[in-house]
Amino acid sequence: MHVTVSELKSAMASGDAHVVDVREPQEYEAGHVPGAELMPLAMVPLKHSDLPKGETIYLICQTGGRSFTAATWLAQQGYDVRNVTGGTSDWIRSGYDITKGRDD
Repeated sequence: MHVTVSELKSAMASGDAHVVDVREPQEYEAGHVPGAELMPLAMVPLKHSDLPKGETIYLICQTGGRSFTAATWLAQQGYDVRNVTGGTSDWIRSGYDITKGRDD
């Protein structure tokens, strides 16, 4: 259920990654994985039906705690999920590109 940021990067490169950022909007806007969908943790139980059940969903937050909570809950609902350990902090430390602002 856990993946590293390099594993996420590889999945993204192959086009096989639906990335969901579960941080708060201001954190997301400050810098997020390119293409990541914003769904704050508190909204996951309310909006999870918007997520595709037929795809692997990669959940990310700042360091991995909130995304682990979301991944655990979504797995119980039948979703194929991966928690990105180290989160956006590790993504940035690894030198990967980020997007600032909103994607919508």
